[in-house]
Amino acid sequence: MDLRHVRCFVAVAGAGTVTGAAHGLGLAPASVSEQVRRLEAGLGVPLFERTPRGMRLTRHGSELLGRAQALLDHAEEVRRAVTGERRRVTVGALEMLAATRLPAVVRRLSERRPDLDVDVRSLPRQALLAELSGGGVDAALLLDAGPEVGTLGFDAPPDLDFLDVGEVALVLVAAPDGDRDPLLVSSAGCSIRLAADRLFGAQAPRRELTSVATAREWARQGFGRSLLPDFAVEADLASGALVPLGHDAPRLALRLVWPRGREEALRDVLYAMSEPRPSR
Repeated sequence: MDLRHVRCFVAVAGAGTVTGAAHGLGLAPASVSEQVRRLEAGLGVPLFERTPRGMRLTRHGSELLGRAQALLDHAEEVRRAVTGERRRVTVGALEMLAATRLPAVVRRLSERRPDLDVDVRSLPRQALLAELSGGGVDAALLLDAGPEVGTLGFDAPPDLDFLDVGEVALVLVAAPDGDRDPLLVSSAGCSIRLAADRLFGAQAPRRELTSVATAREWARQGFGRSLLPDFAVEADLASGALVPLGHDAPRLALRLVWPRGREEALRDVLYAMSEPRPSR
């Protein structure tokens, strides 16, 4: 099998569409479609069902996907052995997790594997998941809840494995003498926004803002209350700039996700990302 064809197949399986895969690979959609067709012709079996909503794996496609990434990983390992090139991995996270959790991960990776070059990418969740499935990101941290990736309320690609490596408490806060309404929320699709929607429903008076950081600042200035992650409000609670309102809020899982079947190639990355933070 031509590795270019296999790489396109993996990207389409992850993105769910030819256009999405082409964007991630930096190729024209027609080129990606042709390479997938050549792979199907060479194998003599259909790998995708073409539907109005995108590309859906057939039974044969699902069987290949479980092995294709391992094949690409092995080819990359051989290439590095021959050329002497350093291995490079890319870890991704939501922006707020990239700021608070990834620095320690990168430090642990550097200590465990000084021969490894580490890139960090901060992306919105759906872009992060697409990059993860398409191979642009090797492993990622995100916030979720429940027994499957996406149970919090977002769409997730198939064939992702995960490990919950911690919890993030959510705290309903407001300024000591500030307004209690409206509910200040981040933009639609944000994990914290999804949690707020589940907790308060869609009927509560609310003001939508651009980010968790903006919602926190508006709450600090007394313009309403906001459901925020514990690590975003620790300093404000300690100083008294914000006060907890005593509402029972859910906890979210700090979830490490990676493409199924890549555990061997990503062992060091997964180990470093799943190590608990040292207690303070």
